[in-house]
Amino acid sequence: MGMHRIWHGQYGWTQNNTIGMTPQQNSWMDNWITFWRDNRLGFQLDLAARHGAPGALLRKGEHLMSELAVFFSADQPKPSLLHGDLWGGNWAADPQGHPVVFDPAVYYGDRETDLAMTELFGGFSDDFYAAYREIYPTDEGYATRKTLYNLYHVLNHFNLFDGGYAAQAERMMDILLSETS
Repeated sequence: MGMHRIWHGQYGWTQNNTIGMTPQQNSWMDNWITFWRDNRLGFQLDLAARHGAPGALLRKGEHLMSELAVFFSADQPKPSLLHGDLWGGNWAADPQGHPVVFDPAVYYGDRETDLAMTELFGGFSDDFYAAYREIYPTDEGYATRKTLYNLYHVLNHFNLFDGGYAAQAERMMDILLSETS
């Protein structure tokens, strides 16, 4: 994950892009919590409201957004270059065995968002995580932030596919909100 060591002075990207078929807002911001609240969770929750999400999910989402600071230390994560949609279906190897990633939703943000996404849909190999953490260990609190970061993708899946994703998002919010009490 050498790309996670490419840093920028702000969070965001030079233009908006997409996460799957969903627009992804990337306005530049100096504060990670504000970026995550406004450009990621807030945007997905607004879409969810338009897609008929249950009222409880929307209320919990609003409450969670007001409590985001609880999940971060006083230090903000470095704005690292991110793939943005890094799951097992978005990588392969070339004929020489070198990894190739595709279908990016790039922006500068907390590197843990990419790492969390790799664990959402089946994950990568144990060797991948061991090698990554040897080079770039995760920060304290990652296990909880992983749920926060993956909530964005579960909400996006609700907005794209509906199904049981609303219930999954609500369960994730319950876990996160239990950490704020």
